[in-house]
Formats: sequence, C-alpha cells, structure tokens
Amino acid sequence: MQMKESEYKTGAQTMMPPRKRNGGRAARWKMFFTMVVEALLRRKSRMLVALLAVAVGAGVISGMVTVYREVPAQLGREFRAYGANLVLLPAQGQTFDAAALEKARTALAGYDIVGLAPFLYERMEVNKMPIMTGGTDFAELQKVAPYWLVNGAYPAAGSRDVLLGASVAARIAREPESLIGQTVTLSAGEGKAMRQFTVSGIVTTGGKEEEFAYVDLAALQDLAEVPGAVTVAQLSIVADGERFAAAEQAITDAGAGLAPQEVQQIAHSEFSVLGKLQVLILLVTLIVLVLTLICVTTTMMAVVTERRREIGLKKALGASNANIVIEFLGEGCVLGALGGILGSGLGYAFAQSVSQNVFSRGIAFAPGIAIFAVVLSIVVTGIASLIPVRIATAVDPAIVLRGE
Repeated sequence: MQMKESEYKTGAQTMMPPRKRNGGRAARWKMFFTMVVEALLRRKSRMLVALLAVAVGAGVISGMVTVYREVPAQLGREFRAYGANLVLLPAQGQTFDAAALEKARTALAGYDIVGLAPFLYERMEVNKMPIMTGGTDFAELQKVAPYWLVNGAYPAAGSRDVLLGASVAARIAREPESLIGQTVTLSAGEGKAMRQFTVSGIVTTGGKEEEFAYVDLAALQDLAEVPGAVTVAQLSIVADGERFAAAEQAITDAGAGLAPQEVQQIAHSEFSVLGKLQVLILLVTLIVLVLTLICVTTTMMAVVTERRREIGLKKALGASNANIVIEFLGEGCVLGALGGILGSGLGYAFAQSVSQNVFSRGIAFAPGIAIFAVVLSIVVTGIASLIPVRIATAVDPAIVLRGE
C-alpha cells in the first residue's frame, strides 16, 4: 500500500519539528548566556564591585549560619567547665543502686555526655573528727567538675587515698599542705572498723566542697557497709533547651528509679547566653542582606542608565519587554551565583577561623550551608534587579535613539 505524498509530508512534519525545536531552544539558551556573560564582561569595574558585594554578603551569611549551627554546641561544651547541668536524685528513698546509672547512660545514647559522676555521702570520722565524706569516681569527677583546684593529686581508682577539702585540712593541721602524703584514719563511727588512708591532695573550689573529704566510691561503700549505694549523681551533658528537656524525659522513662533535676543557675545562664548569641547572629545576617541588596541595586541601576541606547535599539529591532526583563534578571542571577560560590568559601574560612581561635576546635564543611548561601545570593541579586529592570522596560526607543 503506497502512502500519499501529502500523508508522507504530514508524517515527516510531525516527526521532525521536535528535534528542530529542541535544537532551537538549545541555541537560544546558548545565545542568551553568551549575551549575559558578554554584558557582564563589558562592564568589568562595575560588575566587579557588585560581585565583591555579593561575595562578601554571601561570605558573612554562610559564616554566620555555620557559626549559628556549630557554636551552640561548642559554647555548650565550654559551659561544662562550670559544672554539671543536671543532677540525678533517687525517685524514692535516700539512695539508689549504681546499676541505675547504667540505665540512664543507655537511655542517653546519642547525646553528647561530658561526664557522669556518682556520689555517696556518709558522715565519717577523720582522725576522730566528724566529717561529711563523699565517695566518687574521680575519673568522671574531673570531667564533670574541671574547675576543682587540687594541690597534690586526685586519688587513684580503687586506692586507699583521700582528697581533703581546704576547710577540713585546716581543721586537722595548722599547715594544711603538710598533710599531703600523710596518713589519716577513717571510720564509720563508734565501734566500727577503722582504716588508714593517705592524703593525696587538698581541693579548693570556693564552695561547700571544701568542707568534705573525698575517697574512692567503692572504698566508701565498703567502709559504710552499703555496697552499690549511690546518693546522687552529677551529669554534664551538651544540649540546648529542647534537647535538654528530652534528655530529662529519657532518664525518667528509662525506669531506673531516678529523678533528674536541672541545675538552674548553670543551665539558665547557658540558655540565656546562647539565645542572645543566636539573636545577634540573626540581626547581623539581616543587616548584611539589606546592605548587599542596596549595593547590587545601585550598581544595576547605573548599568541600566549606561545601556539606555542599547535597550532602545533592541526594542526598535523587535525585542519585547519580557526579553529585556529576562536578560537583566539573567545578568543578576549569574552575578549572584558567582558571588555566592565565592562567598560560601570565604564564609567557611571565616567560621573555621572563629572556631579555631575561640574554641580551639575545627568545623566540618557543610554542603547544605554552601548551597543555601548560593541560592540566597541568587534570590537577593534577583530582587535587587527588579527596580533597574522596571526602569529598563520603561525606555522609549524613539526618544532614546533621537539622543534625548
């Protein structure tokens, strides 16, 4: 069966145009980008100023966002030098089993725990003097309370060493430092066994800790005949407000018989400082955005003024307002993309410098923040181009080409 010539032509026309349309669209896009790039290169000085403004703006914004994301955790860890921010008390009774702490630690899997120090407090006799004595894990204690100043050394785990508070040492001897290395006796009271402990150091904190004596937790449990008992535990955890509350709830739901209690003086001060810091970062970011917007708008308006004859000629040759709008918006978006890419690198270097100099820790590169900086730069330059574009579309080719 033969196909008619008209049918053959119709079929050919049906098949061929998509390929031509695709090729034509690619050619148009290529020409469009060529025009945009050439327009930017012809005015290097002005566009360089705009590019630097966008790059600086993007750099400050990406740096601030990185700081906004990373610094709360860094600053929260620095706050841990002031002590624990959560205390674990027995939900019932006066003590709880040490195994409950393992349940609490398991419930906090995924949280940044700096330290978890258990304490058992018993009134003991130190050289026949009634002294409140605390048993603890000294390795965890140094993580939870790094502000303790010890003249001498902390007792070793499982040792028969004792750490005396400055006030206690002053009661025992006129020259407290002379006690370091000396032997003292500890007893649970009248008729109880007495044991010899060596003074390893004297602790000064400026607080009530100076009125206590401290020994290894297992040693005090054995001396007081309360195996596995713990009176209280101090937990130092890095977490913001919502995550901190979630950590408290996780401990409560763990079924360990513990009642978490926030150390309000430390926790509230931390949250207050972090909140103010985040507000400051937000304000600086908004100010930088506005300044970048003004700078790019001013530059683009000057460019439009210089190109009035060119715009008028294009309109006279048949270019529509839509074509003019797309061209100038394209120039602004290309400028924003280049500035955003350059600025995101500068912002990461800025954030890395802040973290290293202030917290002595590095910051990992976040691709999401870099993409955000580039997209935001494109949006800002696009918005900044709206007023100049409106001026460009208002150009009357007849008036401009007459030289008026």
